[in-house]
Amino acid sequence: MEGKLYLCATPIGNLEDITFRVIRTLKEVDLIAAEDTRHSIKLLNYFEINTPMTSYHEFNKIDKGKYLIGKLKSGLDIALITDAGTPGISDPGEELVKMAYEAGIEVTSIPGPAACITALTLSGLPARRFAFEAFLPADKKEKQLILKEMRNETRTIILYEAPHRLVKTLKELLETLGERRMTLVRELTKKYETVFCTTFSEAIKYYGEQEPKGECVIVIEGRLLKDMEKEGREYWKSLSILEHMDIYLSEGMDKKEAMKAVSADRGVAKREIYRMLLEQKD
Repeated sequence: MEGKLYLCATPIGNLEDITFRVIRTLKEVDLIAAEDTRHSIKLLNYFEINTPMTSYHEFNKIDKGKYLIGKLKSGLDIALITDAGTPGISDPGEELVKMAYEAGIEVTSIPGPAACITALTLSGLPARRFAFEAFLPADKKEKQLILKEMRNETRTIILYEAPHRLVKTLKELLETLGERRMTLVRELTKKYETVFCTTFSEAIKYYGEQEPKGECVIVIEGRLLKDMEKEGREYWKSLSILEHMDIYLSEGMDKKEAMKAVSADRGVAKREIYRMLLEQKD
């Protein structure tokens, strides 16, 4: 029979956050695939887990993935763990899961800590709807594209960032998104955990004077709908009524539908649009 792939969430700081089920699974499987075996051996030693380990990380995920799938096909049960948190969230685990499904391997996820969710619940910002962006790309062009997409995101946004890049990233966020409320969470679940409810400009000033330390999660307020509506109305009002109408007519609307759309865009009654159209035509 084929083996099973277990995605095991491990602590993001405090070792007591591991679940009994994860400990039991790590003891029972035949092999543990770890992002960094040197890091994970501390966790295994702490809980007296003697299961063999092998490395599985961003730089060997294809070749080692094929090797692990072969082991699973031969009947071995394998647990996948990351350095901290839930496998597959901002790490190469998603690639192994994809390969497992393609090979017909059964996969299960044993829930536990995730830095993005923990930071969101601590942020004091709306948590019903959120967008997780993980680390911004290193490529400048790709990063700018994502930042521009984020500009009109109305959901709360969650980013990961390393301390040495924090100030630079905050400046890029301020430049592209404009001033926003944000919460910076550092050293989650550890002794020196901090939650800093602030704004982009205040955080830039603070960390320009205080060296940031520890892995950071940035939780950003989504764009307010009222601000988007205000900006939209300012744009529409820069056009004449005839120019505004022509935009919708060119999209195939009839005159009645176009007048209704123009009325909604400008926040003006439809009869006023009709009156202004007559005046501009005259």
